[in-house]
Amino acid sequence: MEALNYDQLLKQFKSPVSEPTRSWKLLLVLMILFVLIGVVGLVYMVIHGHIVTGMRDHVVWGVFIVNFIFLLGIGYAGVILASIFHLFTVKWTKPLHRITELFAVVGSTVGPIYILLCVGRLERLPNLFIHARASSPITWDVIAIATCVVFDFTYLYITHIREFAKLRDTTAIDLPKWKRNLYKRLALGYEHRPAQNRKLSRAQNILAMTIVPVAIFAYSLLGYLFGMSLRPGWHSTLFAPEFVANALFSGVALLILFMWIYRKQHNLENLITDKHFDYAAFVLFVLSAIFAYFTFSTYITEWYNVTETHGEWIRKFLDFNEYGWMSMFTILFCVVLPFIVLLYRKFRTPGHLAVLSVLILIGLWLKRYLIIVPTLETPYFPMQSTDPAYVHYSATWVEWALTLGGIGLAGLIFMAFNYLAPVVPLADMEKEEEIEVPQPFVEPVN
Repeated sequence: MEALNYDQLLKQFKSPVSEPTRSWKLLLVLMILFVLIGVVGLVYMVIHGHIVTGMRDHVVWGVFIVNFIFLLGIGYAGVILASIFHLFTVKWTKPLHRITELFAVVGSTVGPIYILLCVGRLERLPNLFIHARASSPITWDVIAIATCVVFDFTYLYITHIREFAKLRDTTAIDLPKWKRNLYKRLALGYEHRPAQNRKLSRAQNILAMTIVPVAIFAYSLLGYLFGMSLRPGWHSTLFAPEFVANALFSGVALLILFMWIYRKQHNLENLITDKHFDYAAFVLFVLSAIFAYFTFSTYITEWYNVTETHGEWIRKFLDFNEYGWMSMFTILFCVVLPFIVLLYRKFRTPGHLAVLSVLILIGLWLKRYLIIVPTLETPYFPMQSTDPAYVHYSATWVEWALTLGGIGLAGLIFMAFNYLAPVVPLADMEKEEEIEVPQPFVEPVN
């Protein structure tokens, strides 16, 4: 078969690498606007304090922590998927490597910002390092997140070196002088020599093998932070594996969504085929079943517990005057709809899978919300205050503004990397033959 030609493939990414289109510039302005809205909310919160948020004495966490868990999970899922794709050297996953790598960087960069927003007294942050205690799970979490951030950026850079060298030398598209000089510096003298290629591949292999267990352990630590508490709804040995499984679930759903977006944007039907969506849908189906198992296990064990506090906690999940609707939408979006859509081929088109992925991401965000807020609203000891503002949590415009700012920042990071290099690792694919996607293991029901 004819080998893929780098220059021909690069022309599909002329925008935004060489000439950003008007729509790309409008999207850039929109993301900047989101960030500015977040900045307004941040300034207002710094001036007036956390009283402008919905967090109070009992519900000390809210949307900020929900965003942190959600984005960090996407980051860890991205790096796990990228490393697995690389280590197993499955040809059909080649076009997807860089998308998952970007998930890792964006999630591990934007996610921890919400922890800082939740702290309030930012000048005390150095105490996490100065007075860190080995017995504190929070100390483990800080070390784990910092380690993963370093690994994610290092891995992303190493996987871009071949691309930077190609962009430095290409004549297929017009590039400004400053950009070619930047590529020259970033390529670190890489000239596609066999010895250089072996060293680069060895470094990538070592990082990929290291990152997978580190990412799994790091996100498990976040689950341990909750599981080591005695609070109903948190005190569970299932939390660590559930966190990892839900992270992968959200990562695969987001991957499908971005596959659809980039295929539409750059006409990548030749690189991201319907078979890619077929195979990703099969993985999504498995992860949906795992999500259903963990959710059922949590509800049945809490329901069977006869203590008053546990009974109150599970009641809130079933009461439609409290969190019943949110619980129902979580099950509907993450379990029922995936089973319906993924079991029948006529529903399993790229467009339908993209819509399903959006609903799954909403459901998984709601799942994180249900983990945090109802539990904090159900303490062991009776609340001394009956003020509804202290008993029940409700996010304010400041929290939603900062959430929007996080979306804008994540979008800007994605767009910056897409402006710097194609979203598909063309340099790694140049010498690959036509990509063959394996058939699903089980033929779905028609």
